[in-house]
Amino acid sequence: MVALALYRGFMSALSPSVLRRRARTGKEDPRRLPERMGFAARPRPEGTLVWIHGASVGESLAVLPLIAKLLEDPGRHVLVTTGTVTSARLMEKRLPPRAFHHYVPVDTPKAVRRFLNHWRPDLALFVESELWPNLILETQQCAVPMALVNARLSADSFRGWKRAPRLARRLMSTFDACLAQDAEIAGRLIALGARGVRIAGSLKADAPPLPVDEAALAAFRASVGMRPVFLAASTHPGEEVLVLQAAEALRKFRDILTVIVPRHPERGPEIESLVRTRGNAVIRRATGALPGQDTAVYVADTLGELGLFYRTAPFAFLGGSLVPHGGQNPLEPARLETAVLTGPHTENFEEIFRVLLNAQGTGRVQSTEELAAAARALIADPGEAARLGARAREAANSLGGALAETVDIAESLLAHARS
Repeated sequence: MVALALYRGFMSALSPSVLRRRARTGKEDPRRLPERMGFAARPRPEGTLVWIHGASVGESLAVLPLIAKLLEDPGRHVLVTTGTVTSARLMEKRLPPRAFHHYVPVDTPKAVRRFLNHWRPDLALFVESELWPNLILETQQCAVPMALVNARLSADSFRGWKRAPRLARRLMSTFDACLAQDAEIAGRLIALGARGVRIAGSLKADAPPLPVDEAALAAFRASVGMRPVFLAASTHPGEEVLVLQAAEALRKFRDILTVIVPRHPERGPEIESLVRTRGNAVIRRATGALPGQDTAVYVADTLGELGLFYRTAPFAFLGGSLVPHGGQNPLEPARLETAVLTGPHTENFEEIFRVLLNAQGTGRVQSTEELAAAARALIADPGEAARLGARAREAANSLGGALAETVDIAESLLAHARS
C-alpha cells in the first residue's frame, strides 16, 4: 500500500530529530527517551499482561476503574502507555500495584517491534481514537487480540480517514471488537470497516469523582472566603484572553476571584504574563501561594487538582470550547455537582454535552458576552447554580454502563486467546 509505505518512511526519517526537539522544549522526558524508541525500562512481569494505550491524561484517567477491575485477577499485570509527559507523571501517582506506565513507542516499525518483542502482551486495548498505523498493524502481526474501547471519532477525523479508505479499512478491521461511545460514532466506525461494533457509552461516565487533598481544599476555601469564584477549567491557547474579558465584565458586578486551570500546566507563566498585561493582580498556584483578597486571577498551573477547584466552584466554564478544540470532559464537574458552561465547540464530547445540557436546560454560550451573562446569572442566584449542578450530576449518573461492557469484552478476548 503506497500510503502506508510513504508514512513509514516519513516517520522513520523524522522521529529521532522530532523527539530531540520535543525534549528540548519539555514535551518529552529526556531520561525516558529510550522508551519512545521501544527500549523497555523494566523486565516483563510473569503471568498475563494486559496492555492499555491512550493518548494523554483524559484517556488515562478514564481507564483507571477498568484497570482496577482487570487486576481483580491476582495473576495479571497492566501496562499503560501514553505519549505525554503530563500523563506519565499523573500515572505515576494514580496507578495501583501491578500496573505500570511506559511511554508509547514512536510509530516506526523498528520501535514498535522492539516494544512488542519485549512486552509480549496477551491483550491490547486501544482507548478512544489512538489509530497509529504501525502500532496497530505490528500488534496484529504478533497475533495479540485487540479491541478499540471508549471509541471516539470526530466528524473531522472521519472525513480525513475517508480520504484514505483502504488504509482506514485495513486498520479498523484489525480490531476484534470496537466499543463506541454513541450511535453516531458507531456508524462512522462501521463505515470505515470496523468489525464487532457495539454502543457502550463512555468509560468516563463510570469514573469515580476526581480526588482531592482535603487539607489543600480547606486552605483554598479559607483563602477565598466569601468571594464568588468564576472557574475556567482546562483552557487552551487563545481562550484565556476570552475568559479574562468575561471576568473583567463580571468584576464590575461583584468582587469575584477568577480561577484559570490551563489544560497544560506548563503554560502557567505564559498565562500569568497575559493577565498582568491586562492590569490584573495574579498569582500562580505552582509558586505555592494562595489567593489573597486583592488577587483578581488565580492561575492553577498544577497537575491533578481539578477535583479541588470543582468542589469550590458552583459552576465552571469548560475550556477547549470557545476555540475550535472540541471541548473537554464535562462529566468531571457534573459528577461533583458543578454546573457546566461551555462554548460552541464540543464535538469531542457531543453526546455527553447533549445529555448534560438538556438536563440543565441551559449552559451553552456562543461568545465572551454570553459567557459573562451566564456566569453573572449564576453568581447572582446561588440556588439556581446548585439546582443546575444537581441536574448535571443526575445526568452524568445516567450515562454509566461502559465499564461493565468493556470488562466483558476484555475477559472474552483473554479467554478466547487461552482456548
